[in-house]
Amino acid sequence: MSSDHLVRPTNADPHLIDLPLFGQPLPNGTAAVSSIPAEPLTILGSTRPDVDWTLVASLRSLASKQLSQAMAAATTRLDKPAQAELGRAIVLDLIESAMAERVDAGDGAWSGVEQTALAQAVFDSLFRLGRLQPLVDDDRVENIIIAGHDNVHLELTDGSLIDGPPVADSDTELIDFLVFLASRSEVNARGFSEAQPRLHLRLDGGSRLAAAAWVTPRPSVVIRRHRLMHVTLDDLVERGMLSALLASFLRAAVRARKSIVVAGCQGAGKTTLVRALCCEIDEHEAIGTFETEYELHLDQLGRHKIVHPWEARPGSGERGPDGRLAGEFTLDEALVDSFRFNLSRQIVGEVRGREIWAMIKAMESGTGSISTTHASDAVAAIRKLVTCAMEAGAHVTHDLAASKLASTIDLVVQLDLTTERIPGGFRRHRSVCEVIAVAPGERETGYATTHLFSPDAAGDARPNVLPDEYRALASFGFDLGAFLNEQQVLS
Repeated sequence: MSSDHLVRPTNADPHLIDLPLFGQPLPNGTAAVSSIPAEPLTILGSTRPDVDWTLVASLRSLASKQLSQAMAAATTRLDKPAQAELGRAIVLDLIESAMAERVDAGDGAWSGVEQTALAQAVFDSLFRLGRLQPLVDDDRVENIIIAGHDNVHLELTDGSLIDGPPVADSDTELIDFLVFLASRSEVNARGFSEAQPRLHLRLDGGSRLAAAAWVTPRPSVVIRRHRLMHVTLDDLVERGMLSALLASFLRAAVRARKSIVVAGCQGAGKTTLVRALCCEIDEHEAIGTFETEYELHLDQLGRHKIVHPWEARPGSGERGPDGRLAGEFTLDEALVDSFRFNLSRQIVGEVRGREIWAMIKAMESGTGSISTTHASDAVAAIRKLVTCAMEAGAHVTHDLAASKLASTIDLVVQLDLTTERIPGGFRRHRSVCEVIAVAPGERETGYATTHLFSPDAAGDARPNVLPDEYRALASFGFDLGAFLNEQQVLS
């Protein structure tokens, strides 16, 4: 579509996107909607008019078919912005036709506000998250929890939990949209069906979606929003997540290329802390990230000049003779490939199972890798990682897994999440509660741990014991004097 067909009003709202204007008025003289807001209206406190979601689903299906046909007929490959522009034109054309039919049937025309809301809803369903999009765009919403289309809860940034609006008209409609959403990606489409009843998907803007259906009584969906993208250790000190002393220790550990595992419960801020740790990596170092779904987004933050992000692909269809699904691409394969990319650092994202071996390989290279895992405390994190390693097969014994981890992991940083009830709601507190050093140890466990920082009465990490090898971090900026002084006061 050429720019000659686009019209920008002289008093254009900066939140609107240029769209083609339709030349002929509708039978009753009402002008067709000429633009779709660049950002959807928020649901919380929103005045968005009611939308006929059955009509939205029908128009989305028609728009999807027309868009696919137009792209197939195009002489050149359309990038995402071009697809969105073409999609807007198709959506508005369909709405114009639908309203003309409505007027001809004597039902009356939609108002301009209703047209815009309908156009936005169809566009969101086609390119974004449909009825979920306003919730994802609302900065007050941290997590979206769905246990059925009409059983929606919103976890807000202040820790409060409130009811949310229905996200579909039925569970079947919700599942259908999730299937469409999973298959929409041209680069890393994922299956979601009775044969593949679980879905993990990254969303635009850094959010992460996890869903399950057919194996749960009702479709279950959780969307986690990552609000802190550009974040440093100093920012986390200001937020009360850790002390300035601990920040100096972690900063020095990253610069000294210590391999670090960040552990904690769900929602404790593990990914946020990893981003802050990665900010301490020199901007000229070449970094590779390895994730099942992109979450770190170091390549988009602008801090580092060279970032190569890898994302696993689950594969689909029948398993081949080697037992692999067609198109499957694992983190282990990505890591093997990465050794040809002249990387300075290899950052493996969340470890839940077999990803542990990718993490071990990265840490064995001695470049100072960083990973995350779920655990209730720092020592439990090591036990869990041993179990994860043993899931690779019977050939991986406890002794082998423990010795591998003891020789590769230097530090485990444990995060704690507490929620307290206050008048009018809740207040959440995220903090680093302990840091342990890991080393080869007794035969019974295969590893030894030392609490460098232990939780105080409030649950915040305070100096405990510092082995001689970690005193050397003073040359990388660690405030050793402050550690020893506070250690003496606490003892």
